Amino acid sequence: MFHQASDWLQELAFREGDGIEVALLWDSVEDRVLLNVRDGRTGEWFVCGVDRAEALEAFRHPFAYAARRRARIQQPLRATA
Repeated sequence: MFHQASDWLQELAFREGDGIEVALLWDSVEDRVLLNVRDGRTGEWFVCGVDRAEALEAFRHPFAYAARRRARIQQPLRATA
């Protein structure tokens, strides 16, 4: 289970398997959904914002979601004529 850091961060869903912990969280102050992923074997972790419409998909496939999100952010801007 995700260890709640404060009263304003609420766990919506949690799962663990093969040392990977995945938590879907709601930040009630910012009114946003967050994905928290931690690899218990290596200690590596990441947190990213999640579009509400994609929250369940992000929870089910956190690494694929994070990779797609990163690719969208890093796409170069194209000049328009």
